[in-house]
Parts: sequence; structure tokens; C-alpha cells
Amino acid sequence: MFNIFSKKNKEKHTFKNETRPYQSNSVSDETLSNDLHKNITKVKVSFADTADLVCKTINWDGKNGSLLYLETLVNNESIENHVIKPIKQANGQPIKEVVTALDVNESIKLSEVVEALTSGFCAFLQPKSNKVILIKVSKQNNRPPEEPFNEQVIRGAHIGFIEDLNTNINLIRNQVQNPKLKVEYIKLGKTVSTNVAIMYFDDLANKELISKIKERLQSISADFIQIPGYIQEYIEERTYSPFPQTLNTERPDRLIANLMDGRVGIMMSGTPTCLVAPSSLIAFFQSPDDYNGRVMIGSFYRFIRVFSFFVTVGLPALYIAVVSFHYESVPVELLFAIKSSLEPIPVPPLLEAMFMAITLELIREATIRLPNPVAQTIGVVGGLVIGNAVVDANLVSNMMIIVIAITAISSFIMPSTEMSTTIRLLSFPLMIAAALFGLIGIVIGFLIIVIHLCKLESFGSPYFAPFGPLRWKELKDTIIRFPTWMLHNRPKDSQAAYRTNQAENPRDWDEKNE
Repeated sequence: MFNIFSKKNKEKHTFKNETRPYQSNSVSDETLSNDLHKNITKVKVSFADTADLVCKTINWDGKNGSLLYLETLVNNESIENHVIKPIKQANGQPIKEVVTALDVNESIKLSEVVEALTSGFCAFLQPKSNKVILIKVSKQNNRPPEEPFNEQVIRGAHIGFIEDLNTNINLIRNQVQNPKLKVEYIKLGKTVSTNVAIMYFDDLANKELISKIKERLQSISADFIQIPGYIQEYIEERTYSPFPQTLNTERPDRLIANLMDGRVGIMMSGTPTCLVAPSSLIAFFQSPDDYNGRVMIGSFYRFIRVFSFFVTVGLPALYIAVVSFHYESVPVELLFAIKSSLEPIPVPPLLEAMFMAITLELIREATIRLPNPVAQTIGVVGGLVIGNAVVDANLVSNMMIIVIAITAISSFIMPSTEMSTTIRLLSFPLMIAAALFGLIGIVIGFLIIVIHLCKLESFGSPYFAPFGPLRWKELKDTIIRFPTWMLHNRPKDSQAAYRTNQAENPRDWDEKNE
């Protein structure tokens, strides 16, 4: 009975230091022997006798060797033409000299052979030798680069990332063509390995920033990393903040622009998006299309996006506050219209707004999940049929329908899907604050948002820059944008090693004409 008072002396095992049997690094690092059959058995046991592991006997130089590969990962035609036929016709020549594949390696380690087989290599095990020839014959199932789905382009390159990491890096390298563009690979996931590439311009990106990003990525100790959202949550400082602290983009030109600012791109295999760090709030309001149009037009649309942020977050709350507490501030003619609209509604404005906002989110989710032809039908049904029906049934007023419709349109103006969702969700607590305290509640709500933004950081850079801390010189490329030839410096929040990005007067011809 005294055991319940004594401390249990259990051995502590951290996930990081413990290798579990199902993890890929649990394969033995032993050296292979000269016995062909023992080596084949070791490889098969490492793969748990999986059904797609093929073992073929090939006669080479009068002796029988074995070719092992995962048939679901390799190209059968390449194996036949570049591996099997040349080995059979070798006539005593070394295998590395006769196979015609581009990537050929040697190994004597069991773990390296197993890792290569999972990467699309085939392994030729020679009789009476512990050397294994590894030949790359992987099968590619890539779709061609297309226009990004979530970031439509009006004027500019109509090309976006795809799921293949090498193709994405190829898109960047083809446009950049600079040897200083550096790519570093990291493998994440102890059971399901995922290739992650870190991209930056050497000598331009801040070395401390690169070390910080690499350190955070390498410290991830998890069984698998499936999507970029996992990486975001592992490496971002404030996970519970509604604001994304890394920019998510599908556009190569947007990534290149950020790399040229000294930022770092994080791409992972199997996803058509790239994370950019560090990022500030204003980056989510900017689009490469702003720089493809005239200065005034680009500035106007950027101002519209910032304005839409306040409309999305504050308009439903403002309407609730006015009809509940401050109706005297509305002109008399408009007040009569609002009063006649609200009179038959049996529920308070807060419930009206909540009902319509949640209905809007339901329609949005249904539209995304369903196939395109059905999704259009859902949009019509949700927008017209349900909208008219709730008004006729006196559940929601006409004025509330107008307010929620303007709010929805404003939120979809944002060039970032993540930020669009964030600002729609921020409108809910503001609506509750407005229903409880009127305009004072809205002011307090906005103050809390601003204080949170001022405290937020993205990899050591202030998230609210250049507004907090205020940097006058950097306001030239924020709510409105100045002409490109006036943007001499990179943003300070990118932590670039060199701030200046162009000559003092890049329009030298202009002075010559004076």
C-alpha cells in the first residue's frame, strides 16, 4: 500500500532520442557481407517482405546477380533499356561503366541501399561482393505547371508551382539564373520522409535568419510532415495567433521577389506551395499584379484591399452597434428604412449577423468541397434561394443581407486565402463586443488587434512593420506604392545583408535629357 505514496521511478524516453521500430531510421547501419543470399534476405526483411519489392536474377559475366527494386516507384522501360540489357551484354566490364542511366552510385551499407530503393533506385547485388550498385530509374508522375489555382494572374507569368519539388526549383532557377541562389535539402519525418528545400540568395539573406530557420526545421521530431501547414505550426513562434506568420504562395514570381528582398523560401515535396519567411502583415495585402499596372492603378487597388480589411472586420459590428445603441447617429431617412426592415424580425441583430455569417461559411465550404458543376449550383441555391427565403420568412432583415454580402465580397478581395479567412473570423468577436458595448466595444476590439499585431514577430522581425515600429521611409511600398525607381531599399524586416537594391538614380537617361 505504500507504493501509492512513493514516486514511480519510470524511465523517461523522449520522442527525439528514441528510435521506434516503424521509423525509417530503424534500419540497421551494418555493412553488407559477401554472401548474396544473406544480403537479399536482409533487404527483404528491412522492407517487411512487401509485395511490390521485385527481385530478379540477372546473369552477369557468367555469374548470377540480383536486381532489386520497388516496382511501384520505378520506370520499367528504363530498367529494361538502361540496366538489364547493358548488364547482360557487359562481357566482364564493370557494371558502373556499362549501365547507361545518369545517376549511378555504390554502397556497402544496408541502410543506404534501403533508402535508395525508397527513392526510386534499383539495386544490383553482385555475387561474392559486398558492393551494391545503385541505379536511379524512378518513375515520374508529374502534371505540367499550370496557372496557380488560388492566386489568379491578370498580367504576368501564368505559371504556378506543382507537387514535384525538382520542377518547382527548376522554375525558379530558369527565371533567376544566378549561381548565388542556394538550395539546401532537409529530410523531415522519422517514418514518412519528406524532402524540404530551403532557398535563398547566399550573401544576401541574413545568415542568422538562415541558421534560425534551419535549426527550427531540423529540431522537428515527428513521424511525418504531410503538408506545409504542419511546418508552419512547428516553426512559427505564436501558433495561437489568428495571423499567419509565414507567407504562403503558389507563384514563382512572388517567391523570387521575396528572395530578392533577402527572405528565405521553404518548399516541400508533394505540395504546390512555398512558405516565405519572415513575413509582415502588409505582405499579405500585396500582389505582383500591383507592379504590373500603372502606379496610380496599383496604389488604388492596394488601398482597396486595406480598406476591405476594415470593412470585413468591422462592418457587421458597426451595423449591430448602430441599430442597438447609436441609432441617433443615423440620418432620419435611413433610420426609417432600417426600422421598417428590422420591425418584423423576432431576433436581435447579433443573432441575425451570426446566422448569416455562419451560413456564408457553410456555403463557402460546400462550394470548395464539391465538384465544380455542383459547386456553382450550391452558390446559386445559397445566394438566391436561401437569401430570399430567410427574408420572406422574417428571419433576417434586408439590411443585414446587404451588410453580410458586402462583408463577404470584401474578404475575397485579399490576395492571400489565409489572411482572407483570418479577417472573416476576426469579425465574430467584434460583433459580440458591439452587441454588448456598442461603438466602445468595437474600439476596444480594434485596440486589442493592434496591440497583438505590435507584439507579434515573424522570425525576429516585427510583424506590424513598417507601421509598428514606424519607419517612414518604408511606407513608400505599403498602403500605396511609389514608382519602382523610387524604391531604393529593401524592407528592414527582411533582415537582408544589403539594404540598397538599386542605384540612387536608376533613371539616368532622365537627367541627361534635362
